Amino acid sequence: MSEKIIDQPGLYRSEFEHDACGIGFRAHMKGRKSHQIVADAIHMLERMDHRGACGCDPNTGDGAGLLLQIPHEFFVEECLNLGFQLPDAGEYGVGMIFFPQDEELRKECKGIIDRKIKKLGMTLLGYRKVPTLNDTLGDGSLSVEPYVEQMFIQQPDLIEDDLAFERKLFILRQAVGKLISDIKGAREQCYFSSLSSRTISYKGQLTTNQLKYYFPDLDNESVVSAFAVVHSRFSTNTFPSWKLAQPFRYIAHNGEINTVKGNVNWIRAGEKAFESKYFTKEEMKMIVPICDSKQSDSANLDNAIELLYLSGRSLPHVMMMLIPEAWDGNEQMDPTRRAFYEYHAAIMEPWDGPASISFRA
Repeated sequence: MSEKIIDQPGLYRSEFEHDACGIGFRAHMKGRKSHQIVADAIHMLERMDHRGACGCDPNTGDGAGLLLQIPHEFFVEECLNLGFQLPDAGEYGVGMIFFPQDEELRKECKGIIDRKIKKLGMTLLGYRKVPTLNDTLGDGSLSVEPYVEQMFIQQPDLIEDDLAFERKLFILRQAVGKLISDIKGAREQCYFSSLSSRTISYKGQLTTNQLKYYFPDLDNESVVSAFAVVHSRFSTNTFPSWKLAQPFRYIAHNGEINTVKGNVNWIRAGEKAFESKYFTKEEMKMIVPICDSKQSDSANLDNAIELLYLSGRSLPHVMMMLIPEAWDGNEQMDPTRRAFYEYHAAIMEPWDGPASISFRA
């Protein structure tokens, strides 16, 4: 018997958790932004309350969230009120961060973030405390509620491509995560829900009906987007937590990934050989590890998608590579498509089992 099993407290084993979550998305086909898209997505989420779960306290949910485009007009006004100015849309990144409630621990985490931003040649514009209303939260979710802030980072002058900026933000987030994991008490309490120049995630250990109330930002008419992805989480293969609520940074996912242990192990086994023309060797060392056995199946899939996408593939390419259709033995499949799947089967184990998955570009 392994030492890990001997040290396991009680009979609970996280790998025996299963899921039955609900997902949805709302989008304008021509990419026109409006608050109505956001409002409709939240209404959809609230109608999926039956797809989530709660504890014996009905006000302690196991996760609900919304992924949308960065509402530039809204943030310009908010940041001016805080005393700093944002550049043009797309020329800054926004981090949605769960910080520890403990002020000293929070300062320590911010110090690491600020120093790493400077080291990577970027400029911190400022922080914004996200307004939250927690009077509807149950004792379970309230006891582990994070201190939520947004961080604004200016795009470096030498970077003109927004995807190159996304890579830079990805490196920052991964590097900071590794450093913070060494701080006692901060590993589980400091987490980037999102860090992007394109999208932002509002989520938490909430019920579907608590999301809009908890985050008053979402009721502001200036919060507009051309798409919105929502998720009501009936805890997947982990115990509920604020950071494991969905959507993640690229996906919202329903259905259990049956092969997740093997997928994570294969990723970890190959990390030593990872290389890309878009990342230096030093940057690659900051990025890995990509997957974490303590995260959910959905979180690890999201991490794999992010790496493959930022390494130069299109998002449809990545999704077909990770979640291929049943091609082996299908004689009616187009030979070119079959060759695509056969080639990628040699370099990536399929992430098998999702019932449904929504993803953003």
